[in-house]
Amino acid sequence: MPELPYLAGYDPGLRQQVRELIRRDRLGSWLQERYDQAHEVRTDGALYQYVVGLKDRHMRKAAPLDKVVFDNRLQAVRHALGTHTAVSRVQGGRLKASREIRIAGVFRDAPEPFLRMIVVHELAHLRQSDHNRAFYQLCNHMEPDYHQLEFDMRLYLTQLDLAKRDSVRQ
Repeated sequence: MPELPYLAGYDPGLRQQVRELIRRDRLGSWLQERYDQAHEVRTDGALYQYVVGLKDRHMRKAAPLDKVVFDNRLQAVRHALGTHTAVSRVQGGRLKASREIRIAGVFRDAPEPFLRMIVVHELAHLRQSDHNRAFYQLCNHMEPDYHQLEFDMRLYLTQLDLAKRDSVRQ
């Protein structure tokens, strides 16, 4: 049975249910039935507009974003699925802050709810740097199904790894 690195922190019984779906070759079709709609966000400009739209809807008073891009260098297991940075630089006599969000390139082709979930996660970091109770409350405020989407997104990443492994074998 395959390792489940994206589900390492979940209950062993739940991981066993996922293994059973994999064994029966049903994980991909289950995800397809549940998340059959791709999104239209393909470029960095479209991603910027998408993120700013969510930010303006839920976090109007948060500082503006300077940059939002898909980043193909972000790797799901070793690194984050998205990053947020706030860099402060002295320019002349002024302090300038630059805020940017980078979303892993895998979300360019993922179903829209997964893109929305990762964007909500990164936007929440504008207010809460730690993954604490207030952080998850903010995520749930912006996306009521946040926890379910996070779990399903982990299943999606697992399915992508399985498909990649199968294509290498052939």
